[in-house]
Amino acid sequence: MYFIIILTRRWMGMKEKKIVLFLLSALAFFICFPFSPYSFCSNAEKYNTIISKAAVKYGLPSDLIHSIIKTESNYNPRAVSSKGAAGLMQLMPSTAKQYGVTNVFDPEDNIFGGTRYLKDLTSLYQRNLDLVLAAYNAGQEAVKKYQGIPPYEETIEYIEKVKSSYGKNSIIGKTKIYKYYDENGRIVITNNIFLYLQHRKK
Repeated sequence: MYFIIILTRRWMGMKEKKIVLFLLSALAFFICFPFSPYSFCSNAEKYNTIISKAAVKYGLPSDLIHSIIKTESNYNPRAVSSKGAAGLMQLMPSTAKQYGVTNVFDPEDNIFGGTRYLKDLTSLYQRNLDLVLAAYNAGQEAVKKYQGIPPYEETIEYIEKVKSSYGKNSIIGKTKIYKYYDENGRIVITNNIFLYLQHRKK
């Protein structure tokens, strides 16, 4: 797809300059928009903002979410597997329904639902990365049946691919720090949200 913008002297007044800048900005947004077939931005960059928000909300590393999306769908929001998993994080219909995902092909809906599911697996398996990834790929019942990583070639390869992309062997979430003043005027820094809510100024 080609774009041609021709500027003449008549269009170079101050007001017209603002119009041109606006059109160029709109064009830049369009070619980087996730659904645009003419996007020149890298696939990962398209979803950085959504992934960062989901990572903060659910306390997971954004790099891990990126790695799962890359392995699951290679950043294709319209991807559908032979088993029926769909979207960026390849959610099965039952999982999508459980986590309130109404449109699996909507990047934000899919990423937030998938990250919430990933958060639950992280809590269930006490941040054991291998078990979390095994459950994400093969299901919790398979992990329970084999009391560990299922001996499925696909699952074993999946774990290796995600970990290779992720570059770490553990799931380390970000700890949110809160600051407030106590009754004596001292600054208190804590990661305990309940203390913060109790003492913050209303």
